[in-house]
Amino acid sequence: MVTDVGGLGDHSYNDAAYAGPLAARRRLGVRIAVLQSQSVPDFGSMLTTLANAGYDETFAVGYSMQDDLRETARRFPQRHFSLVDAVLDEPNVTSLTFREEEGSFLAGALAAMVTKTHRLGFLGGIDVPLIRKFEAGYVAGAHEIDPQIVVLVKYVGDFNDVATAAELTGVMLAGGADIVYDAAGKAGLGTIQAVRGRSGDYAIGVNSDQDDLAPGKVLTSMIKRVDVAVFRQSQLAAEHRPRPARLSFGLAEGGIGLTDFRYTRNVVTPAMIARLARISAAIVRGTIAVPKTREEAAAFRPVPLPAR
Repeated sequence: MVTDVGGLGDHSYNDAAYAGPLAARRRLGVRIAVLQSQSVPDFGSMLTTLANAGYDETFAVGYSMQDDLRETARRFPQRHFSLVDAVLDEPNVTSLTFREEEGSFLAGALAAMVTKTHRLGFLGGIDVPLIRKFEAGYVAGAHEIDPQIVVLVKYVGDFNDVATAAELTGVMLAGGADIVYDAAGKAGLGTIQAVRGRSGDYAIGVNSDQDDLAPGKVLTSMIKRVDVAVFRQSQLAAEHRPRPARLSFGLAEGGIGLTDFRYTRNVVTPAMIARLARISAAIVRGTIAVPKTREEAAAFRPVPLPAR
């Protein structure tokens, strides 16, 4: 595996991905290696290193590796690769993508049920289509509960700048938001820092279970089970079975979801949890079509669901 910029220890995206090969080593007995990129120029050389080493599957973690992986895959047609969070049409590449908007919709719905100010915040890492899916789902989920809720939106411009993320979160809190959802990778740790010590304000974590980073202050985390996707692909590789061109993971596949509110049951009531379950079921059935873009989110209208 080649990690995205910043490497392991981010308590978010890279750590979620790395849990996949760790599970493969434990459950399948395979040999694994991880190279931790610190900047974009690292991608090509690290992918080449692993291709030369002869691994049965090499995972490129992050949409930013798309161009480097295309070149590497063409240079090593006998090797097989997987790209996380982007689609690459090469015969020896599997694209592992997620319907992040579905879990973000649940996060927005929960935030709308909990908020006291009727103003929420969203903090993105870099303003690209992938992160806009998180934003669109969150905004629509909030409006499913209350169409009048205001969602403030800020972007860090980086996935590793914790200080700027904390500052921007503070701006949204000062603007009346009492719950801020981050989709900013390691930078999102700044959102959690910003809500510490603030009575009535909460963060919503992302990618990994971040609830215990600030128990009682992280309302929930939107889990993106990159580990599940990586493990399933690793299992195919270990068994020398054909690998598909693309795999997509959402609520139905168990690849997306919220944590269990273990530290926030004082504010997340059983009635809220039951309502989230009904919303989740409606998404899986297709009754709720979750927006993926800002334009779709702006056009979204609440879908009436049965009370029970």
